[in-house]
Amino acid sequence: MRTLTFNFHNEQEEKVLLAFLDSLKYDYRRVDEPEDFLLSEEEVKGLLQTKRNFVEGRTTARPWEDIKRDLRRA
Repeated sequence: MRTLTFNFHNEQEEKVLLAFLDSLKYDYRRVDEPEDFLLSEEEVKGLLQTKRNFVEGRTTARPWEDIKRDLRRA
């Protein structure tokens, strides 16, 4: 599955594209609703702790290439 992101310049462009997708019976989901971006209290606490650890020097940033290499090994 792939994800496409569209940046509409006006409401008419959005209506036209959605009508086109509907006519082809494509399966799609809008992600502009606020609940799609809400984090749980636990997730917020985890992110804040990660930030504190980084700021206090208890953890370091890693280059993206290192992370991708590690993921390929898993």
